[in-house]
Amino acid sequence: MKINIVNKSKHSLPAYATNLSAGMDIRANLENPVVLKPLERKLIPTGLFIELPAGYEAQIRPRSGLALKKGITVLNSPGTIDADYRGEIGVILVNLSSEDFEITDGERICQMVIAEHAQVQWQQVEVLDDTDRGAGGFGHTGKN
Repeated sequence: MKINIVNKSKHSLPAYATNLSAGMDIRANLENPVVLKPLERKLIPTGLFIELPAGYEAQIRPRSGLALKKGITVLNSPGTIDADYRGEIGVILVNLSSEDFEITDGERICQMVIAEHAQVQWQQVEVLDDTDRGAGGFGHTGKN
């Protein structure tokens, strides 16, 4: 699949790290480093603009290494970029650790997954079909 992209950053285009990777690393595009204090959130620019085809979205997800090692994650995870959005991709990062974290220019801050999706048309009914599960949720099976 080919997707139009405008790269106003100082960095190369997002790319898959391996042949079977689902996500591409996205880099911060900063003039100066940004410090995230504990529990602070900030919008981090990427310098990237994309044109997705109808029926697709770009999902912005945390990088597992940053989350585990530094407590840095994407606040609205996964963030969604709709096919009709043409603005700069910005990433809302939050620091869930107890220490300051400095984001530098070019740092890999998240990953992007391109995913197909459907839109629905609601059909209002009075009763839903029965299933074995029924209305059970949030640990209803008793399994850990």
